[in-house]
Amino acid sequence: MDCPLCADDGGTLVARTREWRVVLAAEPDYPAFTRVIWNAHVAEMSDLDAATCAALMRVVLAVEQVQRAVLWPDKINLASFGNLVPHLHWHVIPRWHDDRHFPEPVWGRATVGRDAAVEARRASVAARLPTYLEALVQTLHPGV
Repeated sequence: MDCPLCADDGGTLVARTREWRVVLAAEPDYPAFTRVIWNAHVAEMSDLDAATCAALMRVVLAVEQVQRAVLWPDKINLASFGNLVPHLHWHVIPRWHDDRHFPEPVWGRATVGRDAAVEARRASVAARLPTYLEALVQTLHPGV
């Protein structure tokens, strides 16, 4: 099997259990772009039983809640595509009206003329990243 999410963590590891892991994606314009990855190689949510599916969604929503509490985004984008990597994972992406792609998806066409705003936003989010990561670990692994 040639699956990049089976071969390595898929980003900078933040938290892991036997079932799932949470990583920061390497997206320069979106330093808090986070992935929740199911460890077993399955392609779709419907490959999981109802209880497991609900448990995975609790992790996705916990990431969203921490992003909202610490980063104060204008919107959170949740996405589970897997078109290129058919391994179950969720993207949790904080968005701002002045980010490079708003209102398009982060994979969409970039808006021209926002370089100063994008750099300021990147610096602002990067400054809060340690607080975000600490809060995320405490939420996902209380008492650690």
